[in-house]
Amino acid sequence: MVNVELHERIKTVLDQIRPYLQADGGDLNLVEITDDLVVKVELTGACGSCPMRTMTLKAGVEGTLKKEIPEVKSVESV
Repeated sequence: MVNVELHERIKTVLDQIRPYLQADGGDLNLVEITDDLVVKVELTGACGSCPMRTMTLKAGVEGTLKKEIPEVKSVESV
């Protein structure tokens, strides 16, 4: 199980990313953080159906999370 401190750090970084997604009519929800530190999120609103969602997920969300929290292995959309 992911410790509480790491979980809170991940949530804080996602909260910092959220306004950029909301500016384009989208958002994200944290679904799960696996024991091997894969962060699973759900892209919602305009982000959920956008053709650029994979790039947003990998370059934007995953890139920012891994920069701030190097322990994170990857980010996946569910």
